Amino acid sequence: MAEKTQELSKGLTPVKLWAIVVGAVVSGMYFGWNYMFEGTNFVGALIATLIVTVFYFTFVLAYAELATAIPSAAGPSAYSEKAFGGFAGFLAGFSVLIEYIAATPGIAISIGAYVHTLVPAVPAVVASVVAFLIFVFINCRGIESAAVVELVVTVLAIVGVVVYFVAGVPNVEMGALFAGKTSMNGFTGIFAAIPYAVWFYLAVESGAMGAEECKNPQKDIPKAFIGGIVTLVVMALATLFVTAGNSASDLGAVTLTDDPLPAILGGAYGSGSIIVKIVSFLGLFGLIASLHGIIIGASRQAYAMARSNYLPAPLAKLDKKGTPIAAVLVTSIISLIFVIVGSVGSLVVFSCIGSCIMSVLSLAAWFVLRKKAPEMERPFKLKSPVVPIIASITCCIVVIALVVSEASLLGLAAIVYAVAAVYYFVTHKIFVKETAAEKVK
Repeated sequence: MAEKTQELSKGLTPVKLWAIVVGAVVSGMYFGWNYMFEGTNFVGALIATLIVTVFYFTFVLAYAELATAIPSAAGPSAYSEKAFGGFAGFLAGFSVLIEYIAATPGIAISIGAYVHTLVPAVPAVVASVVAFLIFVFINCRGIESAAVVELVVTVLAIVGVVVYFVAGVPNVEMGALFAGKTSMNGFTGIFAAIPYAVWFYLAVESGAMGAEECKNPQKDIPKAFIGGIVTLVVMALATLFVTAGNSASDLGAVTLTDDPLPAILGGAYGSGSIIVKIVSFLGLFGLIASLHGIIIGASRQAYAMARSNYLPAPLAKLDKKGTPIAAVLVTSIISLIFVIVGSVGSLVVFSCIGSCIMSVLSLAAWFVLRKKAPEMERPFKLKSPVVPIIASITCCIVVIALVVSEASLLGLAAIVYAVAAVYYFVTHKIFVKETAAEKVK
């Protein structure tokens, strides 16, 4: 177990934390969401995206209050534990790990697809594994180095979305956009699209896991979260509009690739054109930013859970720089296995399941702590419960969509969570006793 004198390095500024928030998500502009068009048209995808956008925008505001009141690397695990006790804290933390460990290989697989588009001689799987290992190494060097890299690649990824928008807008077919041949398929189509629309924002909460590494978390976290969600909303709507507008007559084709942005521009300008190469190149930075940011978030969550006696104590050990290297390596090795054997579509949905459970617990914690601990200092405080109520309603819609459209994966998720619950009740008391014994020594 980490000694009390050990602390995470405090190297995050508001801009660096904003980069982690946006960077962890920005790959969602470059792939994953395109599976929305498997069962609906632009209108259905737009409705799904707007529902998810309202959910995440309001959720982030409520989440920022929790993150500033309880600035912990445990994030949702810490909020849920304070509101409901140890088991809820474990479930929230485990859900974050599920979300991130499933998201990371999906992103790495798409990195391989983008590299293969740029350099066909390089096999996609090889590119995926090499990219993954490079950024695990960078994360092992400490948060300051990791945050600087994250800031650079995030800015380049945003530039890529801007280039895609500018190049794609002239070719948008406004008439076909709302009157295409593809059917919306009613609520069934919208519900089927929602889990993939979540990919536009999935992992936005990762900034909270950097709370203990902020120089001034009470001020830095709200700035990073609000700036981050606004950035993401603009990019998500712009990406959806340009993509659907450039392929309104054949939306189904958008689902057949893991690098949809270059594919869309390739249809307009030619697959070998310079604009396609530029977007593919900048798209790599978007994927890298998310891979990098989520590795940070997953490792800090594992570290914090071990520190709270939810996971084995060695994961809570820090090196001389204050970096949780053991947590970085263990979470990354698990993700690497799925890089080799995983399917992007299934990984996206499974990650969404973890995100939804985390969100439900975090929102419930907001309401309970407002009543249970009204005296708790809240540097960033919402004036009324209206925002969390809206977040809760839209969160319920997302959960219902998952239940309706992804029943088979929900069954697998139920088994995984059942095993996790058994693990908690068998091991938690053991870990607590081991910690107590170490303190006596």
